[in-house]
Amino acid sequence: MAKQPIITVNNLVKKYDDFTAVNGISFEVYEGEIFGLLGPNGAGKTTTLEIIETLRDKTSGHIMVDGFNIETDGAAIKQRIGVQLQAAGYYPNLNLTELIELFSGLYGIDVSANEMLEKVALTDKAKSKYKELSGGQKQRFSIATTLINNPRIVFLDEPTTGLDPQARRNLWDLIREIRDNGTTVVITTHYMDEAEVLCDRVAFVDGGNIIGIDTPDAFIDELIASGFERKKEVKAANLEDVFITKTGKEWRES
Repeated sequence: MAKQPIITVNNLVKKYDDFTAVNGISFEVYEGEIFGLLGPNGAGKTTTLEIIETLRDKTSGHIMVDGFNIETDGAAIKQRIGVQLQAAGYYPNLNLTELIELFSGLYGIDVSANEMLEKVALTDKAKSKYKELSGGQKQRFSIATTLINNPRIVFLDEPTTGLDPQARRNLWDLIREIRDNGTTVVITTHYMDEAEVLCDRVAFVDGGNIIGIDTPDAFIDELIASGFERKKEVKAANLEDVFITKTGKEWRES
């Protein structure tokens, strides 16, 4: 059975005066996959996500999210998606239980704060204030807030930036778990190793254009078939693997 697109973007354009941030891009995200938008700063990744999330207006183009048109059904789309806030979106003096109760109130739904924190291994921090958390804990908490309204799709914008290797790997496991529970995940990342490990498919974005969409394996196999060779011998593990193995991978924060 063919995979069904849950997001369809057709010929999306976003202009700011004379500057074109997104230059007519088209792609589909399939239901139940982890889809990565990859590219340098200023490539148009975040702008594209914000338009799909109904946070920013497009200049032209057509977008469907879970069967709803972004132009006419913005409110319905908002109910079906979870968007990761940047750190500035939280009240630093509220504890995690209070913050989840606040967000669930904004969504108009009743959730168990403890259950939400359990999903991201933070039940022991239920009474801690947001500002007291480590970087990895803050990122896990922000992902918990995207899950409050039981969304069909979650958007994670560079979720592991600034995290140590252990926190990063733990977050990868969490993102896979969200996908395995039936939620489609769209991420942006600067880290190619992260995209290779996590994403079912990736789109490379540069200068507001998509320059390729495929699975990480297909991209790598195509490059190898063209005769490309890495200068350094590729080993079966890397230094990060050594670090993780020697120090342990439990939910420990630096």
